Amino acid sequence: MSTGGVTERLPRLLSLVPYLLARPGVLVSEVAADFGVTERQLRRDLELLWMCGLPGYGPGDLVDLSFAGDTVTVTEDAGMRRPLRLTTAEATALLVALRTLGEQPGVVDTGAVRRATAKIEQAVGDAGLASVTVDLSREEEATTAAVRTALESGRALRIVYYTAGRDAVSQRVVDPMRLLIVEGRGYLEAWCRRAEGVRLFRLDRVEDVTVLDEPAEPPPDAEPADVSEGAFRARPDHPAAVLLLEPGALWVSEYYPVEEAREVEGGRLRVVLRYADPAWLVRLVLGLGGGARVLDPPELADAVARRARQALDVDGIGE
Repeated sequence: MSTGGVTERLPRLLSLVPYLLARPGVLVSEVAADFGVTERQLRRDLELLWMCGLPGYGPGDLVDLSFAGDTVTVTEDAGMRRPLRLTTAEATALLVALRTLGEQPGVVDTGAVRRATAKIEQAVGDAGLASVTVDLSREEEATTAAVRTALESGRALRIVYYTAGRDAVSQRVVDPMRLLIVEGRGYLEAWCRRAEGVRLFRLDRVEDVTVLDEPAEPPPDAEPADVSEGAFRARPDHPAAVLLLEPGALWVSEYYPVEEAREVEGGRLRVVLRYADPAWLVRLVLGLGGGARVLDPPELADAVARRARQALDVDGIGE
């Protein structure tokens, strides 16, 4: 794209609609001057905005503009009236991802990452993030620093790692290959000597890490994982479960890769989720505390009910 390419034009396009809404009938020349572009480029931007909208293109779905001489007014905003609002949790996750990204070697524009981080911190405010961001970043900073040291010096790592799928903690010696950010989370990709294969380790699940004196020597045929579709890629042979999510558990459909999601009565969501380990899915459903129910397969629903009864018996509630 012209005038700085996508990295400059996209933010300008997103800013144009609220800007024009606040200034109906503004001169095109004035808008161009405020955004630091030529009038020709601005008109190209406005033409592109005119084509933006939702599939179906019904009234109100598209951005619509009205021109009168050398002035322009937005008549339909397609929901772009207000700037993006982030919750504290969303802002925290975004900040952690940005800080991790800013520390990665090879980032094209670390300055842009730092500026974006500063803007988000300022917008949210210290009060909203002090209780979460500082502790979370410290935990991952130590791990990230150790991983970076190992990568730069070509040394192996000993890690204590929590595997959510098995709800177990294990100690492993790994040969680091690279640091990654996948879906907003930091990962170490390494050759795991115990598993004898390439594995992704979430940085926030590394409970302890030690840089060893021995060299890191991943096998020559160790290939980097394809993370273009996320850290977890469901295979056709993975079984599928149908879950009914209550309104308070709808986040599951965003946090985990679901194949289908359909709204049902009461603000609930019916989703299809593939899984590699039945025990993991049982723990997930139980951990939601009634926020999810297994509709299919029956044996998985039975496993959830059985584990729930066992927990009640252990606590003496079922007596």
